[in-house]
Amino acid sequence: MTAAEMELSLVRLWLQLRDRLLTKQLLEGSAPALSLRIPGSDAMWFGTTRDETPKRRNWRGLNGASFGAELHAQVLASRDDVCAVASGGGTFGLGLIDFGGAMPGVFDEQVRHLGRMASPQSSNSLNKALELRGNVLLVQGQPLVLGMTGARLALNAELFEKCAKAYLLAAAGGGNVRPLPWIVRYVANRRLMKDEHRACLRVRLGLLPEESKGY
Repeated sequence: MTAAEMELSLVRLWLQLRDRLLTKQLLEGSAPALSLRIPGSDAMWFGTTRDETPKRRNWRGLNGASFGAELHAQVLASRDDVCAVASGGGTFGLGLIDFGGAMPGVFDEQVRHLGRMASPQSSNSLNKALELRGNVLLVQGQPLVLGMTGARLALNAELFEKCAKAYLLAAAGGGNVRPLPWIVRYVANRRLMKDEHRACLRVRLGLLPEESKGY
């Protein structure tokens, strides 16, 4: 596949992801947006939910742009393993802000694919939170979901909303929500770190990461 063909395929993927997440009401919030890294470059396809098609933007040194574009650029500059970013979430993801803004690792799939969730952040403190290598956090009250690939981003967004719903319903009902045993969280996070390391190597070679398979 040539570079031009790859970019066209990413535009099609952006449109498919946008439609999928909108249909499932997972691009809500005040400034919902979606971006895809263009491997082998310092560029991304970025657009809000109001855009008919994404725009090609340089994510390195992107200053003076909209909050959404700057936020996505900051993620891509900080995390080589991330090739897809969605800002905005569903009803329950947005509702986390009223329950501390961070969800403990209470579900098996959650700790395997979403990793550790940092405390709520402002855009100015985002880099330190990204060092935890988790794939979801709240930034200025809005869910920010990351993925190594477009397909993984969609799955992560759906997983986050499902886990947030279960967690919020339990917490709101006064339930005693306990995190998984530390050894389960440790093993799951190790697997996630290995996936992210492989994704980093692919991106640094100018390639898209491969899809993770199985648990």
